[in-house]
Amino acid sequence: MKTLKLTILGIFLLVANATQAQVSINVNIGSPPEWGPVGYTKMEYYYLPDIEAYYDVRATQFIYFGGGKWIRSSRLPRQYRNYDLYGGYKVVLNDYHGRTPYAYFDRHRVKYYKGYHGAPQRPYKPKGHKHHHDDHHDHDRGHGKGHGKGHKHDGPYNPGRR
Repeated sequence: MKTLKLTILGIFLLVANATQAQVSINVNIGSPPEWGPVGYTKMEYYYLPDIEAYYDVRATQFIYFGGGKWIRSSRLPRQYRNYDLYGGYKVVLNDYHGRTPYAYFDRHRVKYYKGYHGAPQRPYKPKGHKHHHDDHHDHDRGHGKGHGKGHKHDGPYNPGRR
């Protein structure tokens, strides 16, 4: 009788453990990227008008045109390595469900031209949340051109002026 109880308990723990493992695996599939816009529950693709590319949320892949064909990759091509995914506008394609959003590229390219900005967007996680990113907005705190002697301002603050 004791052996039977231990066997049942062992089977129960094994099944419970397998169920928990299944849940943790499924939670991350199809999650939007950190740089994706907040407020959308069901999206499969983003269109990135500034670089005329797509992002497949479920497959976590970029889709871009290169070498005469559409390419799927986990990274953007070299010419866009400095593109700011957090700052660039993302068009959420709620009306398309399939594997080839680029079938409508001509339409997307006209409707969402380079530089297009619709409603304001916030990313899921702020830029630089994992990695240190020096945006130089701390004005060097006395360690830059001023050599610790303060800053000389000859007019209104203009971050683009040096």
